[in-house]
Amino acid sequence: MYLELQKQLTEHVRALLKRLYDAELPRIVIDQPPDIKLGEYALPLSFELAKKLRKPPRKIAEEIVAAMGQVPGFEKFEVAGAGYINARLDRRHAAGFLLAPSAAASQTGKKVLVEHTSINPNKAAHIGHLRNSILGDTFVRLLRASGARVDIQNYIDNTGVQVADVVVGFLHLEKKGKAEIEKLIADAGPPPHSFDYYCWDLYARVSQWYEQDKENLKLRLQTLHEIEQGGNEAAEIGQIAATAVIRRHLETMDRLGIQYDFLPQESEILHLHFWDLAFEQMKQKGVLYFETEGKNKGCWVMKRAGSKPAAPPAGGQTGLEGKAAPEGPDEDAKVIVRSNNTVTYVGKDIAYHLWKFGLLGRDFGYRRFYKYADGHQVWISAESGEANHPHFGGVSAIYNVIDSRQSDPQNNVIEAIRGLGYTQQAEDYHHFSYEMVALTPGCAKELGYDVSEEDQKRSYIEVSGRKGFGVKADDLLDKLIAAALAEVEARHQELTPDGRREIATQIAIGALRYFMLKFTKGSVIAFDFKEALSFEGETGPYAQYAVVRATNIFRKAGLAPEVSGQVDLQFLSEDEIWGLWLKAGQLSSIVEQCIATTEPAYVAKYAFQLAQQFNNFYHRHHILTETDEARKQFLLATAAVVRRSLIECLGLMGIAAPVVM
Repeated sequence: MYLELQKQLTEHVRALLKRLYDAELPRIVIDQPPDIKLGEYALPLSFELAKKLRKPPRKIAEEIVAAMGQVPGFEKFEVAGAGYINARLDRRHAAGFLLAPSAAASQTGKKVLVEHTSINPNKAAHIGHLRNSILGDTFVRLLRASGARVDIQNYIDNTGVQVADVVVGFLHLEKKGKAEIEKLIADAGPPPHSFDYYCWDLYARVSQWYEQDKENLKLRLQTLHEIEQGGNEAAEIGQIAATAVIRRHLETMDRLGIQYDFLPQESEILHLHFWDLAFEQMKQKGVLYFETEGKNKGCWVMKRAGSKPAAPPAGGQTGLEGKAAPEGPDEDAKVIVRSNNTVTYVGKDIAYHLWKFGLLGRDFGYRRFYKYADGHQVWISAESGEANHPHFGGVSAIYNVIDSRQSDPQNNVIEAIRGLGYTQQAEDYHHFSYEMVALTPGCAKELGYDVSEEDQKRSYIEVSGRKGFGVKADDLLDKLIAAALAEVEARHQELTPDGRREIATQIAIGALRYFMLKFTKGSVIAFDFKEALSFEGETGPYAQYAVVRATNIFRKAGLAPEVSGQVDLQFLSEDEIWGLWLKAGQLSSIVEQCIATTEPAYVAKYAFQLAQQFNNFYHRHHILTETDEARKQFLLATAAVVRRSLIECLGLMGIAAPVVM
């Protein structure tokens, strides 16, 4: 909420530097002093200007402070140390931002696409998929809080090798045909008797079958080709199975409050010939060339992202499209079309991203697929769909939440878009990279897995869908809810069974979502039940409990949990309490920081710090027994503004604030 004050200060300083020194800085850095007694903000710009102006930093700071004048919302500016400029807020003016009702961010004209989840539709979702979905969903919430218009897409690779493996399992291991699989889907119940759980086990069995005899892998390749071609039994079974699994994935993610707008399927990218259009563009622009020598002979290839451009051959020989061909085969080139004329994953992805930016000249058909309880409609791609549908694609910026192992393919897609001349689009294409989720040995044992002595010594154990070792997302949620329910039942017998389960579900989801967010996205997560569900330390329940604690103050006082009437702000002179108001007003700055760095961990860290400061305040000040009525009202206002900021912050992470805990 204090973001506006910082922006005012930045604009004022920028104009002042231009007037005083005819100088411009690309970025005005605003830090925080080590102690609030020194002020709320510190500007180190004098150090940056020193070399350019050939003056000592402190001298520059003194000149700037002398010329600063009045800045709305600020009390004064002071020179500190070797050249810092400390800025003191007008505390009463700043507090007014928090006392005013929250206003929704106005939507900007910029349309942003966030693609996340993107699970292969061949088995149940697992714990690793949850990190992707939670990161993506939280980032969507952050973007919308900043005013962006966001489309949420979940890419469905329904023609890939993983789906082919499940089809192989049905056809060749279980000897099941289309009718039997349809009956299996119709008869399936909720987890653990659901169709996606059945496919989980079948996929692991097929992987073992391949290992037993490598000749069996020929059936994978044959089935993959049949699925890509369409119009045959394997393709029909693949579509039936994938569609049933996709529906289960949406149900699983819905339990976490995660929704989507559109499900583009790879089958339509193939059947609507998206690649053909992209292929022509890439050949015409010289992004692709046909390799006639070396290991990639007979393939269409492109320069790999980050590699040096090849020099043209002696004599000026050119490639097929009139572009200079590399001198000799580039063994590091990225194959886009194989010598057997099949297109690689990267090739299809290039076509898909040209569609995302509205640069392909062709669109999907659309049909309704799934409706959430709140009425929100999910659309899925089709060769020919419904006449009336929302418009997807044609966006200004893209964020792809895809794990770090896909960095090379993502970089190659960006390189292709840049090579086609779409420079701005390449800049607005963001690979939102993250690391994997593993299990602590204790967590693996708790889930019933045999953990070897060697693995027990490790800090984490990697999961593997092919080996069937991992935690299904629904199982994890059920186990977390059961653990939270035991705690709620011990504390709140006065609630109905449904009421206790609702609270337990909010705690469990809060614990899981917070655990997945509190680590920076480049960190490997070793999941642990006890750590995630703890009511103490840096956890979701700890932040939720701070809200419950604040709510209880108002419940005991018989008041609504909000600021009511006039508040005497003279007590803001107390640095400890003012520090809490200051922290409560930083949420908008945190949102901006998360978006600029594509790092949602900052909002999780902020929630913990705000909850921690509030708990310290709660223990130091006995609000309801305060005898000074003006001070009591001020302390109640403090609790109200912190409670509101905490609820908003938790909401950005998709975490509810329970009534009790």
